[in-house]
Amino acid sequence: MTLPFRKHLSAPSLINTIYKEFVKVPDEATFNRQPSISLSDHLMSGLAVFGLKCPSLLDFEKQKEETCTEKNLRDLYHVNQSPSDTYLRKRLDCVDPKHLRPAFKKLFAAFQRGKGLERYEFLDGHILLSGDGTGQFHSNKISCPSCCQKKSRDGSISYYHQMFGVCVVHPEQRNVIPLCPEPILKEDGSEKNDCERNACKRFLKSFRREHPHLKAIFLADGLSSNAPNIETLKEHDLRFILIAKPGDHRYLFEQLEESEEAVYHEIYTDDGCHHQFRFLNGTALNKSRKDVKVNVLEYRCTNKKGKEVNFSWVTDVKLEKSNVLQIAQAGRARWKVENETFNTLKNLGYNFNHSYGHGKQHLSTIFCLLMMLAFLVDQIQEACCTVFQACRQRKGPYRRLWEAMRSLFQEVVIGSWENLYSLILKKKTLIMDTS
Repeated sequence: MTLPFRKHLSAPSLINTIYKEFVKVPDEATFNRQPSISLSDHLMSGLAVFGLKCPSLLDFEKQKEETCTEKNLRDLYHVNQSPSDTYLRKRLDCVDPKHLRPAFKKLFAAFQRGKGLERYEFLDGHILLSGDGTGQFHSNKISCPSCCQKKSRDGSISYYHQMFGVCVVHPEQRNVIPLCPEPILKEDGSEKNDCERNACKRFLKSFRREHPHLKAIFLADGLSSNAPNIETLKEHDLRFILIAKPGDHRYLFEQLEESEEAVYHEIYTDDGCHHQFRFLNGTALNKSRKDVKVNVLEYRCTNKKGKEVNFSWVTDVKLEKSNVLQIAQAGRARWKVENETFNTLKNLGYNFNHSYGHGKQHLSTIFCLLMMLAFLVDQIQEACCTVFQACRQRKGPYRRLWEAMRSLFQEVVIGSWENLYSLILKKKTLIMDTS
């Protein structure tokens, strides 16, 4: 039996794409003498930490004591000489996070060229972008100039980093495609904390600069269903489906309740669910901003066991009986940024909650971006590479697959990603798929 190995959407090409971008990253650190280990070796070593799902830098350091590990790092991750954990932290702390953004863009472009993005199209060829903020670091003692601060009633100060993460999602696709997250940090010299709303604005600006013609619908929670945010989305030519709760939008739902133009619709689907909709097009978002017009949708789903869930959204997509079920499916896909992204990073081997190091400048953010890059590589492979899919199926839970990869990395001179996957699959024959 032979298994096709995607030429451009499997680990060898994806890792090589990242490496080509990392060798371009300028080294802004100052040294008394030229360092013997390149910055790209530091960056690729950091990527390997998260690619192999090492629980700590100490664990990675112990793995490197094995001769096989150093050889495999060279062959699979382009690491000519791996630094110690101390120097890894020191050098990466000086890297400006903006220099890692091109790697995300290049991987997304490869995914798009390889037709992977087509299966994520929804609602007239749009992709769905689900965004949300999450905590990345928190401490009562350790801090850096970029840390946001929170003062408690007792006068104590805690320090934290957050990020605004965005993924391409689809109601029927298990995998998500993460884009470059936007760090939520204090800017140089600022006394004011950064916030999720400002991070979202920066993300949208970067997204449109990098993808000026991509049709997209932005999905977000109830904090985003306000006039300034809606205007920002429109400025960047993005459609939107935003959660809007009746308690937060009393005037909006009064219009839905009282208008004679409100439409009721219901659908029974083959899975035994009863879907009920009430919607109204072209209504004012609130009393103070009647110029901001939205379409409002109420949705109730009752499954065959009688369990009921209720949602409501505002959108700029015109609501019709023919599309309200799709709109509801898209709106509910918003949760994938939490369930399939943040929860996966925290609970399925990526160790998002573990602090690999904070540093004095950018270290915490750089580690976060390297973790997201490793996650992006895995998600693209699971969506497009049948060999990776076969490895995943053979090993079952993610953790068993990661353990198998780490074990082979330590014990066998592998030579190539093809051989690594072949060993996991018990030496099934691999062929190259040049599509």
